[in-house]
Amino acid sequence: MNQSKTDTKKMNIRVGLFVSCIVDVLYPQVGLAAAKLLADQGVEVVFPENQTCCGQPTFNAGHQKESYTLAANFLDIFAPLLERRDISAIVIPSGSCAAMIKHSYSTLIEKYPSEKQARQYAIVSENTYEFSEYLVDILGVELSPRDSLYERLTYHPCCHLMRDLQIDRQPRQLLEAITNNNLLPLTEAETCCGFGGLFSLWNDEISVEMGLRKVKHLKASGADLVVVNDVGCMTHLNGILIKQGHTCRAVHITELLAESETK
Repeated sequence: MNQSKTDTKKMNIRVGLFVSCIVDVLYPQVGLAAAKLLADQGVEVVFPENQTCCGQPTFNAGHQKESYTLAANFLDIFAPLLERRDISAIVIPSGSCAAMIKHSYSTLIEKYPSEKQARQYAIVSENTYEFSEYLVDILGVELSPRDSLYERLTYHPCCHLMRDLQIDRQPRQLLEAITNNNLLPLTEAETCCGFGGLFSLWNDEISVEMGLRKVKHLKASGADLVVVNDVGCMTHLNGILIKQGHTCRAVHITELLAESETK
């Protein structure tokens, strides 16, 4: 990966990496890729091994008390690192988890008021970044085209990333750079893929139909790879793509960028 506008290797930056449950259990390579890309920029990665779920699944299921317990644990782990300046930011390769921490925690703090956790939430929410956001907006990373390696890429903007966090420019900027501004357009790109976490379990028929519609547009785009910023969407799309016999595959942006560095 190209150096950023500022030489981060001279800045002694340390960040905390939170990977999300599904990455930890099913896709550790996504977390490893995120760590590698940050290290390539001269950023020291701190990975608290006692990190657990951010609380989003229980929150979305309406179990706010249980979600609050998980949120409090997250804050107890990461807030002291920020307060002591052991790290300058929390970086997350997941739009949905980043949205939960930056926005939904406020609902829990309001319902279960605690001066300590309100203070912790204030510093955590201000210093939490989704991965592509951190690369582009904080590190100022600039990429160069990867010759013909990735000529047939398209991009699916995941819902939490685009709608909750208002992040769309940053991942597109990275992908446009490596494709030399030839990122393939995707019809109805901003339409949900149908995963939606628990939505795909509670409304499975609707979820599958939404996924089939997205896959139809992926096939029409001519893309070999569709890039996403959440492994939930990646799992859902790949399940349908494989079942339908399509050759296109969904890939997390961290894996794609890390792989491009080795070619």
